[in-house]
Amino acid sequence: MISPYTPVPALAATPADVDAIVAAMTTGFFDDPMWGPAFPDVDRRAEQASALWRLAVTSSLRYPWMLVTGNLESAALWIPPGGSELTSEEESGFEEFLVGVTDRTVADGILRIFGKLEEARPSEPHFYLSLLATHSDHRGRGLGMGLLTENLARIDALGAPAYLESCNPANNKRYASVGFTARDTITLASGHVVTTMWRPAHT
Repeated sequence: MISPYTPVPALAATPADVDAIVAAMTTGFFDDPMWGPAFPDVDRRAEQASALWRLAVTSSLRYPWMLVTGNLESAALWIPPGGSELTSEEESGFEEFLVGVTDRTVADGILRIFGKLEEARPSEPHFYLSLLATHSDHRGRGLGMGLLTENLARIDALGAPAYLESCNPANNKRYASVGFTARDTITLASGHVVTTMWRPAHT
């Protein structure tokens, strides 16, 4: 389909890009309606959340699907079909990691969020958009959606579907404009509603 957004050239991330990607994720999700409250201590939110994003980003580098804009303003973390967000070793230590970064109560809340998201994931093979963020210094330039548009063209070339969770209702129309349709909703313990979205394979 034709996207209303201008594609932005994307590069596969390298280990040298991790700090900049984590900064984009940390600022991009700081006030997110799902991930912001997940780290309720505002004074420590950036520190705590950045540890989680760093784990996700560094783990994802084992796939060639951590994609960034040229100057690392925006980043999209895709998990390819059959892949996983963390390695089995990282997964086994994830709870202990969260408790160490935050505390027992916060860690339990984050684990519940991930549990809900995992339950809703479709079984059909797909590319999963785990994280998409633009650094707060570069918002409003269309970089995030431009990056997504370019990424989807790559996925279309492979004839694969794509899936994401829209944790901010303000983004639902943006995702719909590039071919995603609402699949289901997830109501978290906080009452916040997450919309899962599916984009069928395009050829």
